[in-house]
Amino acid sequence: MKAEIKGLGMYVPPRVLTNEDLEKILDTSDEWITTRTGIKERHIAEEWENASDLALPAAKEAIENAGLTPKDIECVIVATSTPDMTFPSTACFLADKLGCSKPMAFDISAACSGFIYALTIANSFIKSGQFKNVLVVGSEVFSKIIDWNDRSTAVIFGDGAGAAVVSASDGESDILAAVMKSDGSHWGSLYCPVGEKLKMRGRETFKLAIKSMETASKKALEKAGLTLDDIKLVIPHQANIRIIKALAERLELPEDKVFSNIHKYGNTSAASIPIAMYEAWKEGKFKKGDYLLLTAFGGGLTWGAIVLKF
Repeated sequence: MKAEIKGLGMYVPPRVLTNEDLEKILDTSDEWITTRTGIKERHIAEEWENASDLALPAAKEAIENAGLTPKDIECVIVATSTPDMTFPSTACFLADKLGCSKPMAFDISAACSGFIYALTIANSFIKSGQFKNVLVVGSEVFSKIIDWNDRSTAVIFGDGAGAAVVSASDGESDILAAVMKSDGSHWGSLYCPVGEKLKMRGRETFKLAIKSMETASKKALEKAGLTLDDIKLVIPHQANIRIIKALAERLELPEDKVFSNIHKYGNTSAASIPIAMYEAWKEGKFKKGDYLLLTAFGGGLTWGAIVLKF
């Protein structure tokens, strides 16, 4: 049995916060932000909007694109660092809003690596025969945990959600290999204490990000029995344009083979890869049968890479 990504969906809240808007509240400039991050704007949720609210339209679209209904979904996994509540899980709220038929539902917390961690879990559920259709969602409202007086972090993050339906299949599409790692000794590079605001050591995070994604990507390709020449598109976590470009250089790839949409959304953490994957698919950057490489890193430190045949 193979695990096919059968449908994709995404959603970002309508409110846009531009670099020019940030100039009015912070000691910063559009040039400073763009040069250091590649970000021009980000989407910000309203105060009443939670992770499950952003996840809902993304999940609905992914299920519809998969040709399924919410009743077909047997498991809901939400990757988020900004859950609706400590408990119940955001996945339980989402499953109820979708009208699913009492699925297994739970959250995972792996920061910006959350979506590929969740995709790996879904892959295992499918291939073990546990479920036929699993909904995987990355949904974040980082605006709730940002210190808007700290220009080093306030300019980086945005809100949004991306979703994928993973289904059992006997076709060619499959999740071929996954490499997932963590190192808790580096927790201080990116973290958010309970009830407080996000904190980050930028330079340390930058170095760890590039090295960890490069290593994981190469190991995942080796496990899949493929090379970078076989890969149609690399979709990395959208953290910083400098990190994305440095990763491309390390992997000796032309920039047009590494997808980026960070200029429009900023860093949406666990939602980053599914949003990028959705947009790349919509733009015709890849098609059925193409090989993709997904790679991410996040607070924990967590990191990993997935190779799949779409």
